[in-house]
Amino acid sequence: MALAQPDPGPTRAEGYGGGLLSQRTAPLRGALATTACMETLQVGYLHAVAAAAGCSLSQPFPDNGIDWHVSHGAPAHTVDDEVTIKVQLKCTYQIPPHPPGRSFSFTLDNAHLVKLARTPVSVHKILVVMIVPRSQDDWLSAGPERLGLRHCCYWTNLAGHAVTGRHRTTVRIPTSRIFDDRALCEIMARVGAGGRP
Repeated sequence: MALAQPDPGPTRAEGYGGGLLSQRTAPLRGALATTACMETLQVGYLHAVAAAAGCSLSQPFPDNGIDWHVSHGAPAHTVDDEVTIKVQLKCTYQIPPHPPGRSFSFTLDNAHLVKLARTPVSVHKILVVMIVPRSQDDWLSAGPERLGLRHCCYWTNLAGHAVTGRHRTTVRIPTSRIFDDRALCEIMARVGAGGRP
């Protein structure tokens, strides 16, 4: 007599660059707001970059408008043996992947821009903007060779940027400044030598 085999549930096809695609049914995702999930995803991206760059992370409490402090210790730093930058994270699905041109537009509340644009400062700040697909189905793919997050983060230093809008100001984010572990190490090396990010 043949025994019935348990239903393994939905099967998925791995597709790096295309996300995890359900072959039978869509996964039952939680009911959290998409914006809350976007915030969690970008924090995961920051943690992965910091880990690969050999940096430590701390979160200010209470939050004063800056999301994270990232610290990098290295004997080669000349201003201190450990230097720190402040990181503000933003996430959007309204910008397509691979933005064309040398930069893309991103809008900030003026009060937030004033905080990021202040100069001079003792601890430098950067803005990190993550571009994600609109659908959560396309955010992540995992397999034996890699864990993929779509799409990526870009960074900029807004020190000295003027407020130009009445309530919100549009800034330009360079497409050449992809935020990964190498970029973070280079940022920290410049800060560690007494320069700007």
